[in-house]
Amino acid sequence: QVRLVESGGGAVQAGGSLRLSCAASGPTFILAAMGWFRQAPGKEREFVAAIGRSGGNTNYADSVKGRFTISRDNAKSTVYLQMNSLKPEDTAVYYCNAPPLGASPGTYWGQGTQVTVSS
Repeated sequence: QVRLVESGGGAVQAGGSLRLSCAASGPTFILAAMGWFRQAPGKEREFVAAIGRSGGNTNYADSVKGRFTISRDNAKSTVYLQMNSLKPEDTAVYYCNAPPLGASPGTYWGQGTQVTVSS
């Protein structure tokens, strides 16, 4: 059973930065790509970013391009989301997901971590 555990959420003022981590355990060899999604109150869950197995192939939602960076450390089975220049509209619960296909989620989800950006 694959398990994904997020950490690193919190509260920050607009313009600030946070780094989220997602540690994967279980048969992680099946996880080619990994990604991040988010869900704001009253809204549907949406794609944020994804990264391929090697880390050389990344994909971002237009709303976060140039501000967020996804990366991974395969030796630690961990994926990261560095979030800079945060805006109030980035406030959401952020979920780790694997393995995404393009901007569509895959089977496995983490429990989510709250990110709150105040103006």
